[in-house]
Amino acid sequence: MQTDEKLTGLRPFYVMEVTARSKLVEASGRSVMHMESGEPGAPPAPRVREAVAAALELPQHYTHSAGQIELRRALVDYYREQHGATVDPESIVVTMGSSSGFILAFLGAFGPGARIAVTRPGYPAYLNTLDGLGMQAVEIPVTAAAGWRLSAADVEAAYAREKFDALLFASPANPTGAAVTREALKEIVEVCARLGVQFISDEIYHGLDYRAPSVSALEFTDDAIVINSFSKYYCMTGWRIGWMVLPERYNRRTNILQQNLFIAAPTLSQIAGRVALGERDYSEQQKAQYAVNRHVLAEGLAQFGLATASEGDGAFYAYVDFSRFTNDSLSFCMEMLETVGVAATPGIDFDRLNGNRFVRFSYAGTRATIDEGLNRIGDFLRRR
Repeated sequence: MQTDEKLTGLRPFYVMEVTARSKLVEASGRSVMHMESGEPGAPPAPRVREAVAAALELPQHYTHSAGQIELRRALVDYYREQHGATVDPESIVVTMGSSSGFILAFLGAFGPGARIAVTRPGYPAYLNTLDGLGMQAVEIPVTAAAGWRLSAADVEAAYAREKFDALLFASPANPTGAAVTREALKEIVEVCARLGVQFISDEIYHGLDYRAPSVSALEFTDDAIVINSFSKYYCMTGWRIGWMVLPERYNRRTNILQQNLFIAAPTLSQIAGRVALGERDYSEQQKAQYAVNRHVLAEGLAQFGLATASEGDGAFYAYVDFSRFTNDSLSFCMEMLETVGVAATPGIDFDRLNGNRFVRFSYAGTRATIDEGLNRIGDFLRRR
């Protein structure tokens, strides 16, 4: 029997717990403003839906474990056009979202006990996935004072304190929206190469940039493991479709793992992804709305005295210091949900040490959701 002691490193994915609780609130007849998840408010582009509808008339068999060659070739074109990078289609593995990509990356490149560095605050699934696979996370703290941005000096100092085998890094990042400059990313890639640390680039928020175009690690090196997804920029979270780009030495092992763990990504979702790559104009229209929401949310939170709330560089999140109102972000978020019907994610999801003071809001939904959410948050804070 599995004991609690064997689960001590695993924590709930609190955003999912908030969402589950919000469904119960809605089932009671009350409305909820959903600001907890990185869930685009729009469906995929019309041509994506049309392509999938047409494909439903045909048998949907398994594809090659690495994914349809048509999709992989389309991704080769994407890297050439968007990043000026040359990618071999044989180095691409199409995955069931980025989540399975992380599992394949960890198991394909490392063994039990491997030490993987991640930033704190950061995406909670990093820690839980590593723990579940018998690997160790080495956290590198980033601070609000530094714009939540990691630097090459941070990486080098962390490695001097505690050696690690790989660095997993996202730019733009969840939960902060922080993105590093092109030069800063180049320096991080170079310091990893010098230290003999495998660089893993989480690029799932690429395209969702508000200050400068997203930069891929593949612009500097072909030795990075790159993980990306159709979920965010292409409005396809529930389709569970993503991809990874691998150095040649990891290809065979990763494909064998894919065959045995997942067989292949869903065929319909692969068809949808290939069409979505050609619908960037639609994705840019959605991003324009996120940009408006981003500004409205930041201004609204500032009116509540949350002066540290800032507009992020990318993604669609605001990571806000609520220490003047709470020292228990989980209880705070649950109370806010129950009292005024606003769903937000407690900071402890992203930072187990200091996240008790922070709350993350998503502005990926509609403008109406942001406006009404701010009204309700104001009501809630005035009651405290």
